[in-house]
Amino acid sequence: MNLTRFTDYSLRVLLYVATQSDNRLANIQEIATVYGISNHHLVKIVHKLGNLGLLETVRGRHGGIRLAIRPEDINVGWVVRQTEENWNIVECFDEENGFCILNPACRLKNILAKALQAYLAELDHYTLADLIINRETLQELLSSGIKES
Repeated sequence: MNLTRFTDYSLRVLLYVATQSDNRLANIQEIATVYGISNHHLVKIVHKLGNLGLLETVRGRHGGIRLAIRPEDINVGWVVRQTEENWNIVECFDEENGFCILNPACRLKNILAKALQAYLAELDHYTLADLIINRETLQELLSSGIKES
């Protein structure tokens, strides 16, 4: 199971913003620099996370982004479900375009569906707060990424 870059980067943006101290506004450029991600891609991600109610965006010269809700209220499984567009981990999962001659008798599709549900259920056990439990270390690592560029 591979997550798309969109989901990976969405989680990274949330991690970055959640580690900012004193509700400091982060900006797309600094996040792009730290992670080596294009600004253009991050704009789309921040827009999506804002639409999901996870990020608050502040416009203007001193604007930026911050969490709109507490890290304890952001469920990792939910974020992954909202940011992944395609759960067709094998061709036969695609109802419209997938075809497999084995479909009528194959048990693999059901086993993989159960495995996918177990994967998502495991992610449901965690919140963003769980991911930033080592906040100080994360802050150090993230700030070193800004200084190096």
